[in-house]
Amino acid sequence: MMKNAEIRAKQARNKRYMLVRYGRMNALGLFEHHESAIPKVHTHVVIKTARGLELGELVGQLTCYRAGQFKLTEEQMREYFADSEAVDFSESQAGKFVRFATIDDVSEERHLRKIAREEMDSCRRFAREMKLPMKIVDAEHVLGGERIIFYFMSDGRVDFRELVKRVAQEYQTRIEMRQIGSRDEAKLLGDMESCGQQCCCQRFLKNLKPVNMRMAKMQKATLDPAKISGYCGRLKCCLRYEDETYTELKKRLPRKNTLVKTEHGRGRVVDGQILTQLVMVEYENGDKAAVSLDQIEILSPSTGMDETRSGPASDESQDNAGQ
Repeated sequence: MMKNAEIRAKQARNKRYMLVRYGRMNALGLFEHHESAIPKVHTHVVIKTARGLELGELVGQLTCYRAGQFKLTEEQMREYFADSEAVDFSESQAGKFVRFATIDDVSEERHLRKIAREEMDSCRRFAREMKLPMKIVDAEHVLGGERIIFYFMSDGRVDFRELVKRVAQEYQTRIEMRQIGSRDEAKLLGDMESCGQQCCCQRFLKNLKPVNMRMAKMQKATLDPAKISGYCGRLKCCLRYEDETYTELKKRLPRKNTLVKTEHGRGRVVDGQILTQLVMVEYENGDKAAVSLDQIEILSPSTGMDETRSGPASDESQDNAGQ
């Protein structure tokens, strides 16, 4: 029994994988292959997934392979993508490599994209005729032709069984309906953002994690919804990028009303600037001055001023700490 287990473990170690980006939602997955070398240039590949034959793009071919084997460990992959769910590490779910794409494969993919637009228009027409409360956002026709995936938005659950039957009868293939949100819509259809760059969710983000108003407040971004909202109408994903740094820097600052001592005397903290790490101190004589964090000494509340002014700051006052 142990011998069989050792054999299976050895076979698993000897398997070769390649990292591929595929599908309209830019999924990432590891695919088993038997090639002895990986091209160092931009390469399309034909892969087999649970949805059928698909066209994908090799990822990391310049630095991530050794003798045809993808060399990054699962831990390194998760650290690189900073997301525990960014990559599908399950061989059974990701699929297998079929072949390097030919010119005909790439041409067929372009042809299917054009067909998918026509199929989407037909699906929209059927949905209107059936008065279904749904918005057809996009369509994807997989390379093998086995399936058409329609992405739609709706405020609630929709009974689309009759719609699926009608579309399947029209195109004589399997139909899949996938409900998405506004951020997924931006990932599918997004263009240029206000920063002048392509939408992050479309360009490189894999999983769209939540963004909240606390991040905007901490970074002292304008709270005008028109300026902090992205293509999707939600808070911009880029507010997450510096949130960890802001949070760590904010922890170093003393809370408001904390008693401190500087070279100019004793006082209490009335404000703080996160990025510059400056603390605004109000002295006993009423004067105020900005002091560097490394130039102040934290005092016990009982050693200085009126205790009613030296209590810990509330969460709200912390959220209003300056940049």
